[in-house]
Amino acid sequence: MSNPRRAPLDGVRVLDLSRVLAGPFCTQTLADLGADVIKVERPGTGDDTRAWGPPYLKDAQGNDTSESAYYISTNRNKRSIAVDLATPEGSAIVRELASQCDVLLENFKVGGLKQYGLDYDSLKDEMPRLIYCSLTGFGQTGPFANRPGYDFMIQGMGGLMSITGERDGLPGAGPQKAGVAVTDVFTGLYGVIAILGALRERDHSGLGQYIDLALLDCHVAMLSNQNLNYMTSGQAPQRAGNAHQNVVPYQVFKTADGFMILAVGNDSQFRAFCKVAGQEQWANDERFAKNSVRIINRQVLVPLIEQIMLERKRDDWIAALEAVGVPCGPIQTIDQVFDHPQVKARELWQNIPHPLAGTSPTTANPIRFSATPVQYRRPAPMLGEHTEEILREFGLKKD
Repeated sequence: MSNPRRAPLDGVRVLDLSRVLAGPFCTQTLADLGADVIKVERPGTGDDTRAWGPPYLKDAQGNDTSESAYYISTNRNKRSIAVDLATPEGSAIVRELASQCDVLLENFKVGGLKQYGLDYDSLKDEMPRLIYCSLTGFGQTGPFANRPGYDFMIQGMGGLMSITGERDGLPGAGPQKAGVAVTDVFTGLYGVIAILGALRERDHSGLGQYIDLALLDCHVAMLSNQNLNYMTSGQAPQRAGNAHQNVVPYQVFKTADGFMILAVGNDSQFRAFCKVAGQEQWANDERFAKNSVRIINRQVLVPLIEQIMLERKRDDWIAALEAVGVPCGPIQTIDQVFDHPQVKARELWQNIPHPLAGTSPTTANPIRFSATPVQYRRPAPMLGEHTEEILREFGLKKD
């Protein structure tokens, strides 16, 4: 029996003029929520990430296709139209598409679309209901507005690398970027939030608006408690390796046969840990009894724990600690992640039918609706796959 309820964004049309990661991640999430996302790409080359391989998706014969793993990670549930914005015909097509869409998202450099008449100021009077979202490195204002911005450099400029990596004076010390382009991902998610907010406001006012979203702004915002550590103390947080700045013990420890994470979040959990470790006196020691003093005496407590942790195997520690409610866990490789029973139960590996490969793998959207679950309707589109279909649908080409 079909579901009588519509997807949350069913009926919303999004014109996606973005490429690489932040913008496509944003529009993929909107598409997962039911929006019709039309991805506008350059003829011949398309989104830059199509060529960001190997690895590439393989066809039914096991040969590489033109679809890189990077590209397919952020473009499912979309349709692709190949249009050359640099031509009068191409810019006119995109303008007409915009006039029939609810949202336009772009990540061109500041002012980059003005020459084509596709900037917000050129569209807003003709299209008063259009929600127009610009993603740039530094935003539309300020002394850096015209500079390009990329995830890696923003991780450095924005402070994340100053608090990521091993502590100074230890082997391997130095700034370290995150293993995923977290600035792009967070900016994409902030983009989703902003667009949803603008759509909701339009329900009341009937009007669209402009959204100015910057990688640097989003990056600084996501530093969260680390910002407040500085704002309230006047002291800039430093790299702490795998240790937590505000909670002890909350870090990686070596066991008899490997590494694990111990994440003691409160004093009762610390007491439970001490009991499992056979060191109940720690819980009553005035240097360790409360988290506030454990932080002060971190350099005393952590070596004691390090010595104890070496006495048992990782899985033995995890079983004993989980039994008394102490948060802990292994450090897994990504193949181990997808083999984990919880990940399997949550079906985080999905497959979508694909015209070349048979099926295309994708990571499940983590949003779980009880009545309108996310549907994996389309694989990441091939370049220009839906050009003719979209042109006819929007009245731009007759059969």
